[in-house]
Amino acid sequence: MKENIEATLKEYKISKEVIKAVKAMGFKTLTAVQEKTLPVMIEGHDIIAKAPTGTGKTVAFGIPMLEYVNLKNNRPQELVLCPTRELAIQIADELTLLAKYIQGIRIAVLYGGQPISRQITQLKRKPQIIVGTPGRTLDHINRGNLSLNNIHTMVLDEADEMLNMGFVKDVSAIIEKTPRDRQLVLFSATTNMEVMNIAWKYLFEPVEIVIEASAENRPNIAQYTIDTDKKFETLLYIIDSNEFDRMIIFANTKSTTETLVKMLNNNGYKAECLNGDMKQRDRNKVMINFRKNRFPILVATDVAARGIDVDDIEAVINYDLPNDNEYYIHRIGRTGRAKKYGVAFSLLTFREKVRMEDILKYIDAEPIQLHFNNMGVLVDDTETPFFKNV
Repeated sequence: MKENIEATLKEYKISKEVIKAVKAMGFKTLTAVQEKTLPVMIEGHDIIAKAPTGTGKTVAFGIPMLEYVNLKNNRPQELVLCPTRELAIQIADELTLLAKYIQGIRIAVLYGGQPISRQITQLKRKPQIIVGTPGRTLDHINRGNLSLNNIHTMVLDEADEMLNMGFVKDVSAIIEKTPRDRQLVLFSATTNMEVMNIAWKYLFEPVEIVIEASAENRPNIAQYTIDTDKKFETLLYIIDSNEFDRMIIFANTKSTTETLVKMLNNNGYKAECLNGDMKQRDRNKVMINFRKNRFPILVATDVAARGIDVDDIEAVINYDLPNDNEYYIHRIGRTGRAKKYGVAFSLLTFREKVRMEDILKYIDAEPIQLHFNNMGVLVDDTETPFFKNV
């Protein structure tokens, strides 16, 4: 991995404005996905990249996209599709930071849940870069608000998640609205059949990039299970350990997230919830406040948490076990990012132990089992207290 990011970017002939922005963002080195993707994408190849989440993909495709933009052309030239509104907002924010020193760059973000009139206003400002979810992007195309005739590069981010959510037809329709000679770049954590079908149909002689979950980019997460018939009391025990400044608690339903937040607030803890029934402006406000450390505890459902990308989450707590094994991986993957250490706890009633066994077979892992001893102290199987200050 290249140690001097400025020298490396100069080798790739990246503009001084983008290099200045990258340095201002605090990057010292390129990640594996950036190191492999940047030169290939700059050369203009189609790409199918398999890479774990949290490895710096936005910078990997964002830098070449900014280099491609013709500032004298006021039509959309770069397009990023992603599965959720939260991820669309985050990608647009990161691209905005990368473009900080480029005069005349305009970025529009298109997603459902926001008034379409506000997005029409964005499009009237003639953005060169579009970031959107498939449904709302296609809606604007069909309404005549957006033309993709001048698209140079199209990126499908988290393609497996996007296609699994049922957007295959929308994504295909959008691709077919772009020029046949455009560059298509596909990022995916897995290569399922839907992803391969899109690749076979639309990519031209693609370069395949595979970033394995190595010790360098694998999340550093310690997993624990806690046997308990008093989940809320156990939750407070973990919080009162004072070990964690920022955490996400996962629950399976909207009502549970709201109940937990109310109970936490009543007990003197600052917490807010994120669920799929909330209005988009409220969800945005919660995430902005969470990123700015205005409260330490976020309680979320799986649907609402899609696309959350915050690097310094120290702990994830499964208050409820997920109904889908894959969601367990997505949940605990919210911590241990950016080469930091993270922990994940799963609170298990007697009935949930069987469900946990199924998850463990799926992920091929063996979390450390914790339990409360007769003194009410959380210990491991050697009777060693887990939290030293409780």
